[in-house]
Amino acid sequence: MTSFEQVHERLDQVARLANPLARAFAAQGFSLYAVGGSIRDAVLGQERGDDYEIDFTTNARPDDIARLMAPLCPTLWEQGRAFGTIGGILRENGVKVEITTFRSEAYVDHSRKPAVEWGDSLEADLSRRDFTINALALDVVALNEHTPDVQTLFDFHNGFRDLHEGVLRTPIDPEVLFSDDPLRMLRAARFAARFNLTIDPAIETATKKVAGSLTKVSPERIRGELDLLMMTLQPSVGLDFIVRTGLADHFFPELPKLQLEQDPIHHHKDVLKHTWAVVDKTSPHLVLRLAALFHDIGKPQTRSISEEGVTFRFHEIVGAKMTRKRMTALKYSQDMIDQVSTLVELHLRFHTYKMGWSDKAVRRYVRDAGPLLDELNELTRCDSTTRNVRKAAVLAQRMDELEVRIAELREQEDLNRLRPALDGVAVMEILGISPSRVVGEALDFLMEIRLDEGEITPTEAAVRLREWWHDRTT
Repeated sequence: MTSFEQVHERLDQVARLANPLARAFAAQGFSLYAVGGSIRDAVLGQERGDDYEIDFTTNARPDDIARLMAPLCPTLWEQGRAFGTIGGILRENGVKVEITTFRSEAYVDHSRKPAVEWGDSLEADLSRRDFTINALALDVVALNEHTPDVQTLFDFHNGFRDLHEGVLRTPIDPEVLFSDDPLRMLRAARFAARFNLTIDPAIETATKKVAGSLTKVSPERIRGELDLLMMTLQPSVGLDFIVRTGLADHFFPELPKLQLEQDPIHHHKDVLKHTWAVVDKTSPHLVLRLAALFHDIGKPQTRSISEEGVTFRFHEIVGAKMTRKRMTALKYSQDMIDQVSTLVELHLRFHTYKMGWSDKAVRRYVRDAGPLLDELNELTRCDSTTRNVRKAAVLAQRMDELEVRIAELREQEDLNRLRPALDGVAVMEILGISPSRVVGEALDFLMEIRLDEGEITPTEAAVRLREWWHDRTT
């Protein structure tokens, strides 16, 4: 929070950006209020990012909104018209805007889309907002008309106070709001993590009671909220809320299963808390954060007790398969699924080279990581959450040594082109064979040479290939 004068100036900036819309709506006798994130962030002193957007609410209906916006925006986005929302970019200043008719909404029966009803009251509209910190409204018409002695900032639900006190509350009974749109429960997790807010106990109680209603929400919307949560400063704040309230059971049941039971003899690290720590340590890059979230989900299925103690053999392989299944259910793109599951499968690879890094080992590590090398290295570093200072230092030193070895080998050869010296066409021509499984086996043979020995010339590769073929056919 900053001083009142600074807050006032930032709110004036929002009003100035809204000036073209304010004039147009006022001329037709409609109200217009900036609401939600732009007002909340102005109060908090948050910097405007590249994705800056101002949301508005109005008593105008969608047809009127579109008519008034058309002269001010090169194009309009009307995908949200059924929900009363029209969007566009203001020609005058390039600001992205979305304007929505006063409304209330609620899910009907088992529908995955909320039904919408228009309203005529700002107070009623704000009471249906998800949280008090997003229920602040700025009258941009009054500000742009410089109307004296007229209230311009509306805060019916003490959102300004809650921002100051760092508390996340709902404008009305949270159970009612969450029943209207169950996704708001996930939004609670995100806002708590993003702004480091304490969640009102009433929100937690309501979430535990109606967590099952999240099944009404489409996987795409759930995935979108999860992604936004994963990009916050401290995702574990929201993730822990999702698990302890039972929300995870309905879209990510692998997470609560990481709370492995401990017996008095065979102790092991708390996998769930370890996962939170790894996620928070990683850079805010979505693929990396998701890999950190998924990296140990194979442990519950692979847990066993032997003379060595508790082990989780091959949990990275099992976890990679589980990652693919869960991300597919959440409708992630195939490319995102491939990247995250690859990192999960490789996250222990570093630990297999305890005897040092030969050229061959470095090449294989780089080849298997591919374009995810930097992400894999960071995930490996962040996966070390031990409190043992000496052990942590040893692991960090070994990681440093690996990165040095990669850099040294890059100076000697092109590690970005780790492929056989000959392609399939050349193999078929040299051996006089047609397309078949043998061509793949020949390329695998040449790839092993590349990994073991480094780069060789096509001429030498042809000689070695003929020798391999001779041994194979005699």
